[in-house]
Amino acid sequence: MAPAAITLAAEAPKLSSANTGFMLICSALVLLMTPGLAFFYGGMVRVKSTLNMLMMSFVSIGIVTILWVLYGFSLAFGTSNGFIGFNSDWLGMSNVGLTELWDGYTIPIFVFMVFQMMFAVITPALISGAIADRVKFSAWALFVALWLTIVYVPVAHWVWGADGWAYKLGVIDFAGGTAVHINAGAGALGVILVIGKRVGFKKDPMRPHSLPLVMLGAGLLWFGWFGFNAGSWLGNDDGVGALMFVNTQVATAAAMLAWLAYEKIRHGAFTTLGAASGAVAGLVAITPSGGAVSPLGAIAVGAIAGVACAAAVGLKFKFGYDDSLDVVGVHMVGGIIGSLLIGFFATGKGQSAATGVFYGDHSFTQLWKQFAGVGAVLGYSLVASAVLAFLLDKTLGMRVTEDEEVSGIDQAEHAETAYDFSGAGGGVVSSVSAALAGTSKKVDA
Repeated sequence: MAPAAITLAAEAPKLSSANTGFMLICSALVLLMTPGLAFFYGGMVRVKSTLNMLMMSFVSIGIVTILWVLYGFSLAFGTSNGFIGFNSDWLGMSNVGLTELWDGYTIPIFVFMVFQMMFAVITPALISGAIADRVKFSAWALFVALWLTIVYVPVAHWVWGADGWAYKLGVIDFAGGTAVHINAGAGALGVILVIGKRVGFKKDPMRPHSLPLVMLGAGLLWFGWFGFNAGSWLGNDDGVGALMFVNTQVATAAAMLAWLAYEKIRHGAFTTLGAASGAVAGLVAITPSGGAVSPLGAIAVGAIAGVACAAAVGLKFKFGYDDSLDVVGVHMVGGIIGSLLIGFFATGKGQSAATGVFYGDHSFTQLWKQFAGVGAVLGYSLVASAVLAFLLDKTLGMRVTEDEEVSGIDQAEHAETAYDFSGAGGGVVSSVSAALAGTSKKVDA
């Protein structure tokens, strides 16, 4: 008789209600991140662009959800030759059984599909912060659809698909350092190099109009990120998801403190925006590495990312590219740092969020694999995104007119404003108007 351990290992996975419920909760948490991002970005722009920033994130939920069900999931996670996948049964998700399991796991395909959908939703939304104040909403909506198809889907397959070349190479990306953050950050850089700077860049003050809104958004991102990261183990049968949960918290805290320390030394103040941005930088950096490092390693990853990203956001003034809300400096740089530091701090398992386990360690071998993955994703996304933006700009036109940008993109594109001040102080205004009118009558008399 075979030993019990061997018998159990040979058994096919069975549906786990616990893991299924856990993953559905994680999927909802990841969805919450996109409205959180909308508030985070919405508070960072000027009053006249608030609604546009909210809408650029929310429309991504609508567009990506539909396209992911129609064909996105099939192309990202179907079988392939290493570069793009395809599974005809997953087109429209009409030929998938309700209890049909994701290969090798204890959750249904539907659960894995919807979890990955939420990743696909937020990734193009991240790009929107770089192009705040100046892009037509219709052009942005079309860009999201094309970018998802041409950029996100292939990259997700490379990194997370069982047949993806980066996955087979051994590139570790627990939850999206390359596929999400470097992808979005490089894509943002490609777009802004094509569409140009905002009117008044480096001349007019462009300060955040609502720091409380920024902090609310950062808090929602931090909260939702636990689903983003811990959920990427697709269950918690061996404790790796729990480790990722812990590492997400400690790396984020370390990055926030490191950013604040950097700006106090460099600029003389601890800013609210710095605390929020530092937290996001830590979340970005631990995303690819958190399953492969210890909590002490996570603190190091967060602290390094906090300082590096704080320094990187100023590069736009040095090199003259207008990254409105520092997507390049936080997401691209943070994703690169988190991905490469795996080569220095990895102590155990490193997992691709789709299937399987890599056993990474701090070695030159793992480091060059990380470089290969980072370089390929960065280069492809940068070039492909720039080409998409160029083609849309030459056909539909990407930018609103200068007058619309100056007067406010909210009113021009959405016929609304974020705040209605018409009734503010109405009683006082009416009293003053009446008094002035009475004085005028007396003078006339």
